[in-house]
Amino acid sequence: MPTKTDNPEVTLVTTNDPAKIGLEKTDECYLVLIYGEPLGRKSVIKAGTFLIGRAPDCDIQLADDCLSRVHCRIVSNSDGVVIADLDSTNGTYVNNAAVSVHPLKDGDRVKVGRTIFSFLSSDNIEHAYHEEIYRLKTTDGLTGAFNKRYFEEEAERELFRFFRYARPLSLVFFDLDHFKELNDTHGHLAGDRVLSQFSSLILASIRREDTFCRYGGEEFALLMPEMSGSEAVREAEKLRKLVEQARFAFEGVALSVTVSAGVVEADEKMTSIDDFVKRADVRLYEAKQGGRNQIRPTPERPVS
Repeated sequence: MPTKTDNPEVTLVTTNDPAKIGLEKTDECYLVLIYGEPLGRKSVIKAGTFLIGRAPDCDIQLADDCLSRVHCRIVSNSDGVVIADLDSTNGTYVNNAAVSVHPLKDGDRVKVGRTIFSFLSSDNIEHAYHEEIYRLKTTDGLTGAFNKRYFEEEAERELFRFFRYARPLSLVFFDLDHFKELNDTHGHLAGDRVLSQFSSLILASIRREDTFCRYGGEEFALLMPEMSGSEAVREAEKLRKLVEQARFAFEGVALSVTVSAGVVEADEKMTSIDDFVKRADVRLYEAKQGGRNQIRPTPERPVS
């Protein structure tokens, strides 16, 4: 039966009887490494018991300091596939929920330590695998935001539209405040959770036509076509307030999270994407130097 924890995002599945937890039957399945090294590695889950950890005799051995030597076990049989945490130090997560014993279904995200796998068990598994590899080329496995490579390609296309059709285009650069201190105090797993939750919060709050990416580390970029600089400042301020008021937590511990942002609108003096990015980065630096948890330039009027 599911057991509630202090963290509302976490549910522990404590039954040890696979027949009682609705297994998905499958003849073949993979774990594809989508965050960590080596990125994109495919591991076939065969019938029987499959171990993941740092120990040399594990079926998947990972050089991840946040993993226990034998971290978790996957059992695959004719009834389906179940993952079980083996009293690991940092826990085993399925779709960001801590689990003790849990059935796996197609598309589940399995996180052990700082490593994330995608579990694939569809009828056309090779097609699903190649789709996952394509996603790895455009998205960040931890946060679900687009990656820097995709951002640069999209920014190039949008700048071309700006120069050709004189359509407004704005860019926001976000940086999570005091992120190093958060990592040092609460550990990298807490930092990973904050990055993931921050990204989910922003992705749920922006327009379909916007492009949100993890630019690097704790820095994110938001490309906003058809939006003037003043409009983008107001939208960025709304997002800043959203982050400030959100409840961030890891393993039941509340975490204080704020964000600084720099906003810039494209103009005809720009010669490249680098110009666009550098100007946004200068604005971001001004926000951080000004005390953090703010937008530069500041909104012209209060944002409701």
